[in-house]
Amino acid sequence: MNRKILVSLFVGTTISVATLYLAFRNVPLPDLVTYMAAINYLWTLPAVALIFIGFSLRAVRWQFILGAAHRVDFRQAFHPMMIGFMINCVLPGRVGEFARPVVLNRKTDIPISTGLATVVVERLFDLIMLLSLFMAVSAGTIIDPEIGIDFGDYRLNRETLEAVFDGLLKISVVLFVCIFLVSFEKPREILHSVILKLPNALFLMGESGKARIRQKICRPIIQMIDNIASGMALVKKPKRVGICLILSIGIWAAASLSYYVFSLGCPQIRLTPAEITTVMVIICFAIALPSVPGFWGLWEAAGVFAMMLFGVAEKDAAGFTLANHAVQMFPVILIGLLSAWFSGVNIFQVSYQNKK
Repeated sequence: MNRKILVSLFVGTTISVATLYLAFRNVPLPDLVTYMAAINYLWTLPAVALIFIGFSLRAVRWQFILGAAHRVDFRQAFHPMMIGFMINCVLPGRVGEFARPVVLNRKTDIPISTGLATVVVERLFDLIMLLSLFMAVSAGTIIDPEIGIDFGDYRLNRETLEAVFDGLLKISVVLFVCIFLVSFEKPREILHSVILKLPNALFLMGESGKARIRQKICRPIIQMIDNIASGMALVKKPKRVGICLILSIGIWAAASLSYYVFSLGCPQIRLTPAEITTVMVIICFAIALPSVPGFWGLWEAAGVFAMMLFGVAEKDAAGFTLANHAVQMFPVILIGLLSAWFSGVNIFQVSYQNKK
């Protein structure tokens, strides 16, 4: 394990502990411990089963996205995906998103740039679902502008959620435009032409120098763009897009049900499935903000804020949110470690590997 990874683990753990303190500084520790001890953890079993179902559907969705240009089986999609999610849980910077195509490349020879493009497409489906769910819960839930929780430099309230919504909506639009530019042949040909003509701007350089730049720099960039286009080939296949949308609904439904099932074993948490879905959506919006590995602290603060909207006491909301966070995260870490073992992958080596 190299020094950079050790430093990342140390910094990430330290910040996670500090952010958990910020999230729970107003909740007496004895009350939190008492609540955690009162949870019926038998409900963890069906909740974890639903989490596994959700990630299995994610693997099938990624398999469909990859399959638009490269044939992969379920195992080849599942293991790299779980390794990537596991790395996101333990290391800062969301490096798992970049590690996933590296692992895929080692097992299938799919170019890393192609694999990364498919991850972008997959995340776009999640953005579409999250934005749709937020609009749905906003229509059915009154978010009191007077309710808010201070967390570090953030104040989690209705204004913050609306700002995150606007930001994610803009990101979605940018991704749509970028996918259009590289996925379809005509705009991609125009982009190729522009790249090849860029050396002409170097007026003081001779033709031989410009030719070397085209060969050494411009053409590799064009090759990377073509690899990215291969990863985004799904957009030209409406049937696959429709299947991925259906799978996305299943993924988010399984996640919401896992929250709800676990809540059945938690004292004083009597929220409906719709209310639990609102809690999940607000948590997902909050962790879109810059955060620590595994979203510790910010997840808890968002969960407490969301449950306060439905009249849940702060200490009960804190206990449920912390326990549910662990239920959602630890199985992912365990499955990711098992996937790395089955695949023979050194997760620390691929975490910061940078290939072209």
